[in-house]
Amino acid sequence: MNYDKRKVVLVGTGMVGMSYAYCLLNQNVCEELVLIDIDKKRAEGEAMDLNHGLAFADSPMKIYAGEYADCRDADVVAICAGVAQQPGETRLDLLKRNAKVFKSIVDPVTSSGFNGIFLVATNPVDIMTRITYALSGFNPRRVLGSGTALDTARLRYLLGEYLHVDPRNVHAYVMGEHGDSEFVPWSQAFLATKPILELCDGSEICIDRLGEIAEEVQGAAYKIIEAKKATYYGIGMAMTRITKAILGDESSVLTVSAMLKGEYGQTDVFAGVPCIINRNGIQRVMELSLNEEEQEKMENSCRILKESFDQMR
Repeated sequence: MNYDKRKVVLVGTGMVGMSYAYCLLNQNVCEELVLIDIDKKRAEGEAMDLNHGLAFADSPMKIYAGEYADCRDADVVAICAGVAQQPGETRLDLLKRNAKVFKSIVDPVTSSGFNGIFLVATNPVDIMTRITYALSGFNPRRVLGSGTALDTARLRYLLGEYLHVDPRNVHAYVMGEHGDSEFVPWSQAFLATKPILELCDGSEICIDRLGEIAEEVQGAAYKIIEAKKATYYGIGMAMTRITKAILGDESSVLTVSAMLKGEYGQTDVFAGVPCIINRNGIQRVMELSLNEEEQEKMENSCRILKESFDQMR
């Protein structure tokens, strides 16, 4: 990774990719941003549009439409390319359609000499991240997906509303597949240092509301897609947060899609788990102390992801 210049290459200039690019510009995350798309003219137009806003930005940024050769000295290559999720379609339904897209992307990126971090957002993100790892041959710690970072943000927002506190003081996670089998380990959810389950103090109304919140988080994407056909702002901001953690060498804890190597009793599967993120990618997986019920949910989610990946063989 080149520490003298923060360079990001974005592959895929659809709504998710451009929400990410716009957020990178507004938060001054990098010095150089390269846009790559199979539709080169679109990438050029998007670069032009972003450049026209530089006069209003707090710091300069070099933005341009490029080629895969430009990945050679990039710190992060973010992949947002792929077909969109349709109303009523699960993320796993996207698998076979998007798997075909990735070989045409990952091969030229690695051939360029790229030696940075892959950040994947294309759904189903856990499986697409595993495919990126398999195609690239990279150390799995340098291949991560957006995972359940957005789901976790949704959870903290809803808990903040319910508890009447700033969501930044809520420490709770969504784990497993970024999809229908994801779950909230409530035993590991805290307001500051106070367990949220203790705040309920046995109240059935409170416990029921926590269950409703978990369901709202799980179904949020479907509601948004039904209303406006796609989701992109939230995931763009989640990707930006992950990118900042990488480029800033923050060692921040974020719920990304990472390869498990024995954590939670799982191996050879990418799933959303809390990880320490820095300039090397995933420094390590933070293994939480799940109770028996939560461990079963984690095993179920990983089993679904493994079975879906195996369907490709």
